[in-house]
Amino acid sequence: MHVETAIQGVRRATAPWRRSGQRLALVPTMGNLHEGHLTLVRQARELADRVAVSIFVNPLQFGPAEDFDAYPRTEAEDRRKLEAEGVDVLFMPTERQMYPRGREGVTYVEVPGISDVFCGAGRPGHFRGVATVVTKLFNIVQPDVAVFGRKDYQQLLVIRRLVEDLCFPVEVVGGQTVREASGLAMSSRNAYLDAEQRRQAAGLYRTLREIGRRIEAGERDYPGLERFGTASLVEYGFEPEYLNIRRAGDLGPPASGAGALVVLAAARLGSTRLIDNLLIDRK
Repeated sequence: MHVETAIQGVRRATAPWRRSGQRLALVPTMGNLHEGHLTLVRQARELADRVAVSIFVNPLQFGPAEDFDAYPRTEAEDRRKLEAEGVDVLFMPTERQMYPRGREGVTYVEVPGISDVFCGAGRPGHFRGVATVVTKLFNIVQPDVAVFGRKDYQQLLVIRRLVEDLCFPVEVVGGQTVREASGLAMSSRNAYLDAEQRRQAAGLYRTLREIGRRIEAGERDYPGLERFGTASLVEYGFEPEYLNIRRAGDLGPPASGAGALVVLAAARLGSTRLIDNLLIDRK
């Protein structure tokens, strides 16, 4: 496995693969890798001849009061896991490599509209930071396909819009959410939860599943279902930030009739912010 910290090193490592017509997949991460990340890597391996993974804790997507400094960093263990998965190149840039003019001198990329709601409303500037770093990674690695976890569903849609609007020749694939036995979606931030909070946290997915069950059974009072879901999260001990039912394709309000929906939720347990979602196909 090539391990590169410099942009030119990644380009040198991947250039022969492109010249020989090999397909290259990228899995962008912030490290502290768990089974959810490794599942994305395995999916990338099925989609391409070569797999690149990036590890970069991106400061631009953290707000002033968020956990950038405390975000778990496990570089040595991450390297061992990726080598065991047969990753071809690992890109671990420094902040100076990614933002040579510092955080105040960055040229930003912003996806309007879809970035401003839900997590974007609660975390101003978050998706601008995501869009900027993903644009840079696409330009550096030049993948044919990129795999992102579906747990961050709004982020997935932001990146798809980014690729469409900026004409990147990159296929964006959403990887399945990997869950613990309780149903809790795997996340690096789960490490912040104590044993009692982990028990409570399983209530987030239970709430989404109950809403999904009711919709599949024919219930169409979406505002009422949102109120039910919010109250359910409170009963489990959460402080809900949002719980909404939206069209899966563009996060617009659900219309009548058939079509895919997504239930999106963000809530806090203590100081830990958790997000999850559930896709529902209305027949």
